[in-house]
Amino acid sequence: MDKRIFPPPTKVKSKIWENFGFYAKPDSQTLDMSHAICKNCKIKVKYSGNTTNLSLHMSRHHPDQPALVAAGRPSSSTYLSSQKQPTMPDAFISKLLPSSQRSQKITNALMRFICQDLRPYSVVENNGFRQLLHECEPRYTIPTRQFLTETAIPRLYDEVKRDVLLSLSSAQRVSVSCDAWTSRATQSYVTITCHYISPQWELVSHVLQTRVMFENHTGANIADLLNDVMHEWGIKDKDPVLVTDSASNMAVAAELAKLVHVRCFAHCLNLAAQRALKLPKVSRLLGRVRSITTFFRKSTIACHVLHEKQKVLGLPEHKLMTDVCTRWNSAHDMLERFVEQQPAICAALLSTEVRKNAKDLWTLTEADITCAEDVIKVLKPLKLATHVMSEEKTPTVSIIAPLHAQLSHGTQIEATDSAVTREIKIAVTGDLEKRYDREMPLLNMTSALDPRFKELPFLKEENRQEVYTKMAMEASQISLATTYYESTQELQVTYKHPDPASQTEAVKRSARSRARRKRSVLAEDEVGLWKCATIDLMSDEEDGIVGGVSGWIVRPPSFRS
Repeated sequence: MDKRIFPPPTKVKSKIWENFGFYAKPDSQTLDMSHAICKNCKIKVKYSGNTTNLSLHMSRHHPDQPALVAAGRPSSSTYLSSQKQPTMPDAFISKLLPSSQRSQKITNALMRFICQDLRPYSVVENNGFRQLLHECEPRYTIPTRQFLTETAIPRLYDEVKRDVLLSLSSAQRVSVSCDAWTSRATQSYVTITCHYISPQWELVSHVLQTRVMFENHTGANIADLLNDVMHEWGIKDKDPVLVTDSASNMAVAAELAKLVHVRCFAHCLNLAAQRALKLPKVSRLLGRVRSITTFFRKSTIACHVLHEKQKVLGLPEHKLMTDVCTRWNSAHDMLERFVEQQPAICAALLSTEVRKNAKDLWTLTEADITCAEDVIKVLKPLKLATHVMSEEKTPTVSIIAPLHAQLSHGTQIEATDSAVTREIKIAVTGDLEKRYDREMPLLNMTSALDPRFKELPFLKEENRQEVYTKMAMEASQISLATTYYESTQELQVTYKHPDPASQTEAVKRSARSRARRKRSVLAEDEVGLWKCATIDLMSDEEDGIVGGVSGWIVRPPSFRS
């Protein structure tokens, strides 16, 4: 009769014990742990507190058994058989020391790759990425995720922060933009960005912080956050200007933080357009078009038929577009593309193979097409203004007032306007008129300082003179080392003389004033000279070199924006 094999104590964790146990001592309930008993062949194996003998027994007598792991590692025979013998070049390659210059250079490049391209830390564990680095530098040892998370990336952050603080210390004025957003994980964040002009007259931008905000997004909480960030980065004393969206909490935050507040013009355009898109006639039209475009995007048969109809009718082979609720210009693009492809859409919907799956879809009526054309036409200026604000490499606040005035003028009611056009113009005008009431004097002054708009053609004569007078008052409070005229002479900038008499008189008056006041700047004379001088704006390719630097970045802001 076979003796009973008892399972090993629960403290042992190795999988090898699935094949071994112990006999009980004679006349005792305790286990005889001097020898382990193989459950497969009932052979006694010497047990000395480890599983080496057990693994050897399994590998020699029972190699077909799956449990060949002892103490968390494979048996010696299995381990040796699983190892690939290194090649001769690999055998003689010595690994780079982490402290070596080459290794540190690669590690720094790896950290910047992760940060600048927003890659996850787990990229260092991807087989393809590891193979790429091995091909580039076989001697390099790729750091672990823990090293990147706890050591490398924090160190890089400290280095970049020191560089940003040093760069910010040279800025005279800064602009701060603030925006709140929600991640896919439903966590609320606030991102704060800083913009300023460097001593080399280059526009510099830095994302200072992206911080989790668990508190309510009230104006007081946002103001406290802004004050903390400005104190941390040393920009509180640089008269920062806050640029945000048109949310009321942002306006309250700017007031509590005592900051000059400018609302994002692109966001204001979005609000005005969204108000127009919510009109009953426009909303109904968008709903019908959206249902048709969605059907074509989901049906492979309908998409194929549409493609064939485009070829037959000689239309551009463009795909239909569906709007996104958060981007108003996508609704304009959807209508524009739909009107372009209307003949092909109508022919595709009337085809037999499409009608079987689209019994509830109907093409638009003649009135709907006319309404769509009117919506496209009246919203076109808003889309162009959005592109102007988005495409400019160095957008400035000086462009807001001209665009605002142009849009207000373009949305005036005309006698030939249709009913839907009138409704859209009234909605857009009503929304734009209530924007920038308090900021408009500042915006007009910035436009007067921009060579493109310095004549302020979008303002009436009395308003234009009021802006120039206020600009002269502001200039009189600023102590300048040299006048505008002297600056242009020093840079050897050419300008045209549309009115030689007034030009000469302005120069003489400015010269007499400087001599009488020991060459101190007289604001009225400088504004007068600025108004009568027509600057010959050259392209970047035509700009000369002034002091070894491209001219467009060394000219003072009163000359070129």
